[in-house]
Amino acid sequence: MPPADTTSAAVLDQLQRQSHDPGRRILFTGAAIVTMDPGLGVLHHADLLVEGDTIAAVGPDLSRDGAVVVEAGGSILTPGFVDTHRHAWQSQLRRIMPDVDDLGAYVLSTLAGYATVYRPHDMYVGTRLAALTAIDSGITCMLDFSHNSRTPEHSDAAVQALIDTGIRGVHASMAPHFGDWDKQWPGDLARLKSTYFSSDDLLLTLRLAALATAEVAGPTLAYGPELARTAHELGLSVSVDAVFGAASSQAVLGWAEDGLLGAGLTLIHATGLTPEAWQAIGETGTTIALAPTSDAQIGLETAIPAIDEALSAGVRPGLSIDVEVALAGDMFTQMRALHTIQRMRAVNAVFGTEREPVRITTHNVLDFATLQGARTNGLHRTTGSLTPGKKADLLVIHAEDLNNMPLNDPVGTVVLGSDARNISAVLINGKPRKWNGRVLDVDLPTLRTEVHASREYVLNASVR
Repeated sequence: MPPADTTSAAVLDQLQRQSHDPGRRILFTGAAIVTMDPGLGVLHHADLLVEGDTIAAVGPDLSRDGAVVVEAGGSILTPGFVDTHRHAWQSQLRRIMPDVDDLGAYVLSTLAGYATVYRPHDMYVGTRLAALTAIDSGITCMLDFSHNSRTPEHSDAAVQALIDTGIRGVHASMAPHFGDWDKQWPGDLARLKSTYFSSDDLLLTLRLAALATAEVAGPTLAYGPELARTAHELGLSVSVDAVFGAASSQAVLGWAEDGLLGAGLTLIHATGLTPEAWQAIGETGTTIALAPTSDAQIGLETAIPAIDEALSAGVRPGLSIDVEVALAGDMFTQMRALHTIQRMRAVNAVFGTEREPVRITTHNVLDFATLQGARTNGLHRTTGSLTPGKKADLLVIHAEDLNNMPLNDPVGTVVLGSDARNISAVLINGKPRKWNGRVLDVDLPTLRTEVHASREYVLNASVR
């Protein structure tokens, strides 16, 4: 069957006229609903009711009384994707170094070069562009690992960009690696929290960001007791980047001895860690953010995403984009890359023997991209599954478009068949942010002019 007119202009007009009504009801009908809730599973012809900003009910033949009805036959409803780690400020430099061969080349060109000339305006432009593109490709929650906080104004600009796009944003604040800066971090976190993160009901969450060791940028940025104390005093969770290899393994064991591991800590990449480090991670409930294309394409440590190691330790990881200077910026790519790499390794590991390969599934990687991503970002009680009581962060994906028809398996269609063009609608906190295939509230010509002007400034200033 062809997809229904799920996202007509008339329906959008109704929704926008009722946008300030906390009791507004939106009923999506007749869809294949991939809830990612272990108790609800996949419903092949069902309805989903949104009341205000919350999912009120999921099931067959829900009441239409008082609801704006969205006929969603021929479509799949899924939770929005959750990105657990992206350096959003860099997005006006997208694919500027697509064939970068190692971490050192990236660090020297981007962190020691381009980053040092960024103005607050450039932080705003890059972060806003990244967040809008995330929404376009179905990412409703994004952790922005904002490691270019040269001044308070740089941080303010990055946070404001998240606010202005309407994404469920996590601002993870860290000082820059190189160049001049105001030395205001981490002290400025208290100001940021009181200014922008004073309510638990907001779309925004604040985190402290750090590096695993002092090897790249010195001890100021390395996670340890002092930064952990700062985070604890402010009630913040922590995201730690560049976690790979022998030095990071030793750091993890040191954090374990100091009682610094746990559910409020996310370790990013986690490639090439020792079995002892993984045991400590698993025993403490520490979360993991994998970056499948970053690890494999740039060649970080072993260059193999640590999915088998994480699962063996009892950790179900989230997924992330990392750096758009060299990588794709959508979650479909991350899911497919991880699915392919892990299954290839599993078969290769038992080739020539009678052992059976242990392979992950499309459902696994969709779980990593949604519910486990939300858990990694500390937001699993808020988002990540289409569970009644959670916030309405969801996607409407056309399953009968040319590249998806006919719909046979909803999960397989989302993971292996779909891309941004099939996402008809995106809701964040019950509010439409993409409708009829178009991101809302964006003046694209003006944005394009700002992005190009910012890029030209950064490129010119960085070679002076």
